[in-house]
Amino acid sequence: MANYLVVGAGSIGSVVAARLAAQGDTVTIASRRARGPECELVSRVSADASDAKRLSELARGCDAIFNCLNPQYHRWPTDWPPMAEALLEAAQSSQAVLVTLANLYPFGPPTGPMSPESPFLATYEKALVRAKMWHDALAAHQDDRIRATEVRASDFLGAGDQNVLGDRVVPRVLAGRSCQVIGDPDVEHSWTFTDDVARTLIACAASPAAWGRAWHVPSNPPRTQREAINDIANVAGVKPVKVTRIPTTALRLLGLFNPTIGELPTTVYQFSMPFVIDDHATREQFGLEPTPWREALATVIRSYQ
Repeated sequence: MANYLVVGAGSIGSVVAARLAAQGDTVTIASRRARGPECELVSRVSADASDAKRLSELARGCDAIFNCLNPQYHRWPTDWPPMAEALLEAAQSSQAVLVTLANLYPFGPPTGPMSPESPFLATYEKALVRAKMWHDALAAHQDDRIRATEVRASDFLGAGDQNVLGDRVVPRVLAGRSCQVIGDPDVEHSWTFTDDVARTLIACAASPAAWGRAWHVPSNPPRTQREAINDIANVAGVKPVKVTRIPTTALRLLGLFNPTIGELPTTVYQFSMPFVIDDHATREQFGLEPTPWREALATVIRSYQ
């Protein structure tokens, strides 16, 4: 039996905690409001993720720390740095493996499929914040102060208000209502199922071969936004819905009143050109495959029915 600390009780942290408990491990899941799955082996505690002392106390005796945090989108530049530093301190003091959930932002506008070895070319603030987090963790790993790995995912397929193929799409499709999307609805895009993210995080925590480098979550072949939304309708057994594009000018206007929407024009390139993940290394190293596309869609649809 192993002991783990999961920081963040959102759509990924909760699944990680539940999966660890299901395999007989003890889990402490920390969030501001002490949320998380109600399982016998899971302890839900309240904690400020920027409090290094608190995280270090919770991490004592743990085999790994899972960073599944997701600060408010428009607050990444202010909220991530102290959280990342606190997690590094907790990993160093406890000698637990630090497993960080990350994304593809640092690569910037892609010229092809993005592998873990692709260069970080993005220059906007959000991407630079995430890139620095990995560089700092990797430097600490290379200095033998901690053991660290990073798991990167594309946009999530899963229930949740921050998932592109989540609250903003599935309920509307089930109700027969049209969907508006950002970017071009007809360019290829990789989608990462939330259960597959959790499986990859757990595999990387347990394998010394994973430490000291980054890995990409196995994801199904890319689908355009229009194709993905039509697939949801097909699997749900309902009629396809109309899919339209939100003009970038409208995003900028709405952004004057909503700080989260105000951040979207900077990253709209992710939906305006092919945005494809290269996950071959993860598949070969761990034998992981993505959940079949239609099976993943059916799971997400059931969560809304």
